[in-house]
Amino acid sequence: MRMRPTLSWTPAGDVLPGTTDVGPVADALSGGGVLVLSGAGISTESGIPDYRGEGGSLSRHTPMTYQDFTAGAQARRRYWARSHLGWRTFGRALPNAGHLAVAAFGRHGLVSGVITQNVDGLHQAAGSRDVVELHGSLARVVCLSCGATVPRADLALRLERANAGFAPVAAGLNPDGDADLTDDQVRDFVVAPCEACGGILKPDVVFFGENVPPARVEACRALVEEATALLVLGSSLTVMSGLRFVRQAADAGKPVLIVNRDPTRGDRHALTRVALPLGAALGAVADRLGVPLGAPLDEHPRPPR
Repeated sequence: MRMRPTLSWTPAGDVLPGTTDVGPVADALSGGGVLVLSGAGISTESGIPDYRGEGGSLSRHTPMTYQDFTAGAQARRRYWARSHLGWRTFGRALPNAGHLAVAAFGRHGLVSGVITQNVDGLHQAAGSRDVVELHGSLARVVCLSCGATVPRADLALRLERANAGFAPVAAGLNPDGDADLTDDQVRDFVVAPCEACGGILKPDVVFFGENVPPARVEACRALVEEATALLVLGSSLTVMSGLRFVRQAADAGKPVLIVNRDPTRGDRHALTRVALPLGAALGAVADRLGVPLGAPLDEHPRPPR
């Protein structure tokens, strides 16, 4: 599946009105077997902005495409300088109430699994298991030549040594961990090659214009097929890589429930759209179901950064 740089969409026809009633979500979860599909909106309360919501980063930032990244050294220098600075903040983000609620639902057998479009690792940090990272993870780096993978923390140390004193002030942070910097601010940044073969390093994430691995897509399709319902959390579903699973669930007659403040591209397939912040909405659902949000954060430590 190729990720196209779809930046926006315009609702056609009647728009499903948002509601503040979390009852249908609680009802669906009470039966168990619900599959979660999460997007950038679930991580905004952890300090990571989304792409398309109010104040979303697309208003000032165009995400890097695979074609741009592989086309030339200057594009990679710009990417790694911005990403390295953003990682200092992105890598310290902690799970919020929304992530904790999803993990708690999983521990109580109400959620069968999680497909996340996010690359931040916050679902796992909150304690969720059976998480499919549809678009990969910023916590890993892969060599485009030899295929070697290394922890992002290891590369961060190498970049720190190669760019001593690099501390520009960024205009903002984006959902992909990319900080907003000018060309002048990144001009002298030194990019680190693969230690194994000297090849080009890339974060182990699916850039716009790149293919989601087919095996990963099929694994997600199998999860949708086995689920009793699909619960979409914090995604506009603008990109087809997530929307296709909503369509699959709807075509199979499975209830689709969405929690997202703004209208989404999948609303016409949904039973309801709850227009509330994720933390508040899922906290209210947890209260209805008598599910405690779970153990303290220190019992679910952040993966090594």
